[in-house]
Amino acid sequence: QVQLVESGGGLVQAGGSLRLSCAASGTTSSSSSMGWFRQVPGKEREFVAGISWRRGATYYADFVKGRFTISRDNAKNTVYLQMNSLKPEDTAVYYCAADPTRRYPLSYNPSEYDYWGQGTQVTVSS
Repeated sequence: QVQLVESGGGLVQAGGSLRLSCAASGTTSSSSSMGWFRQVPGKEREFVAGISWRRGATYYADFVKGRFTISRDNAKNTVYLQMNSLKPEDTAVYYCAADPTRRYPLSYNPSEYDYWGQGTQVTVSS
């Protein structure tokens, strides 16, 4: 079992920055691949960024490349999403998720992640 708790969401103006955190606990939290997803009402949950468990290889959706950075601190069992140059279209609920099976390459499919946090709202005003 893995428990995930996100924090760091909020309201920011376009062009601003936020850093999301995802604190993980549980027997396999430190050895899981981790992903960040986002969802807006009426749309499917979409992949934003991911990081592998061993070498920390990172993966990004095209729409965030160059603006967002995912990282992990295995000693703290925490994954971060640094979001810069935010746009109004980045407004969504952001979720972190864990894949303890450590698929390679990292999956972009939310159905292949077993554990999810409760989500944190990010709102970017224009």
